[in-house]
Amino acid sequence: MSKRIFIWVAHPKSDSLCKAMADAYQTGAEANGSDVRRMDLSAMHFDLNTDGYGDDAAPLEPDLIAWQEAIAWADHILVVHPYWWGSMPTKAKAVIDRALAPGFAFKYHRRGIAWDRLLTGRTADILITSDTPPLLDTLLNWQSGRRVLSKQVLGFCGVKTRKVLQFGSVKTASPEKILAWIARARQLGARAVA
Repeated sequence: MSKRIFIWVAHPKSDSLCKAMADAYQTGAEANGSDVRRMDLSAMHFDLNTDGYGDDAAPLEPDLIAWQEAIAWADHILVVHPYWWGSMPTKAKAVIDRALAPGFAFKYHRRGIAWDRLLTGRTADILITSDTPPLLDTLLNWQSGRRVLSKQVLGFCGVKTRKVLQFGSVKTASPEKILAWIARARQLGARAVA
């Protein structure tokens, strides 16, 4: 049985380690029968600004609608992003701020603080590249960048994260180390169909 996988390369540059890792993941997934859709942040065009949610919210541009459609279509999601200032890049965060909107990703109950998770049934993998070594990030920052996307964003909407892997330090990594990271991404993609 094939699995529908949406790959989102959440890096604002078109040529990056994130792209190479997404390419490898996609190769592994497709080799094992997955049907893959993909969007690269570098090719997405939309207004970064938002005033929040509500009846007066700006309508979504075509790229954000396509992103929502890919999320809705998918059984499994891969997000690959760099770790900048403890989080993902501004443009990537803007996609989440604008497209993971009430009525699509979640719905608050009329009373109280409870909500419905509208993306339940999906799984995700997250690959993060960073100049900060993962162990140092864990000791100094308690993995905050890894937890936000998996728990407070995807988990809030009902998506169950399977793997969160942080690769670093990119700045000091040898070419052999980077090739090993790319191979790991390919293996993860190959297992995504399971």
